[in-house]
Amino acid sequence: MDAKFLKRYESYQRSLRALAEVRKRDLSDSFVLSGAGAKFCITFELAWKVMKEVLVQYYAMTNFITGSPREVLKAAFRAELITDDGWMEMLRVRNDLAHDYDEMVIKAHCKNIAGGYLDLFFGLEQHIDLLLEKERQSL
Repeated sequence: MDAKFLKRYESYQRSLRALAEVRKRDLSDSFVLSGAGAKFCITFELAWKVMKEVLVQYYAMTNFITGSPREVLKAAFRAELITDDGWMEMLRVRNDLAHDYDEMVIKAHCKNIAGGYLDLFFGLEQHIDLLLEKERQSL
């Protein structure tokens, strides 16, 4: 993987660690809710862009029609980079949160963000770490 990928991946990891703080916070606090929503959107953006780079650089897949998040997620699922359809749900949540601020919408999604969505993000990180380790061993 090239230096650009590694920099983006490190940004993803930092963003994920910051988002994981939501598990330790009071989700009834509106400031915490808005921060969790914003950090979720950033982490999701970094995640699908990292996936795209892995698909291109590691799997040599370049057949994305538009390179949109939806297309990248579908390709990542086909390549088994991700294995849970929760990623499509996360895309819908990201769209809800990114395009309209509504505290009730954020409250509705925060439990999923703090639960299963974080687990999916961490699962992606583990998978990529394994790919990077394989790449290092082959050098």
